[in-house]
Amino acid sequence: MPFTRMDQSTVAEWMEIGAQVSVRQNRMPEMIKTMLRQLETQVDGFEIDQLQHALQTATRAERAGASEEMIVAALCHDIGKVISVVNHPAIAAEILRPYVSRETYEIVRTHQDFQGKHYYALMGLDPNARSKYEAEPWYERARVFTDEWDQTSFDPQYETLPLAHFEPMIDRLFSKELVRVAAK
Repeated sequence: MPFTRMDQSTVAEWMEIGAQVSVRQNRMPEMIKTMLRQLETQVDGFEIDQLQHALQTATRAERAGASEEMIVAALCHDIGKVISVVNHPAIAAEILRPYVSRETYEIVRTHQDFQGKHYYALMGLDPNARSKYEAEPWYERARVFTDEWDQTSFDPQYETLPLAHFEPMIDRLFSKELVRVAAK
């Protein structure tokens, strides 16, 4: 693009930029799969790597009859750890945000506070951090997500479905036509 300042750009230039961004956006399912595979290198003292944890969480969600959206969210809930462990829920939630419902977004965004019930006290943190969300309509689904799927998914003996099983779901969710992110 010939402009060096956005306030000097033209409609034609933005049409070209939009076309190029659209091509890259169409590769989103592959970018997600690549990020998930990067979790395989992260063990961080657990019995299994973070990819296996993600696969176990998604497997439990599927076996519990969760929607495809929630299964993919379960698979991607820790994808932010590729970038930062400290604020990984916010990163994962923002990656998912244009593709999922507000409820699913909130569940992923807050999952660490919900999970804190099981370990925050061991670190001197408030194990009741989830209580600030009790009035939210998605609270019970977040509790199920965390208590039944996420925090139980560190078991090297658990029969876990492979990433290949979930790839068509990733393809469908991250291939959605994005109309307007701000509307969510």
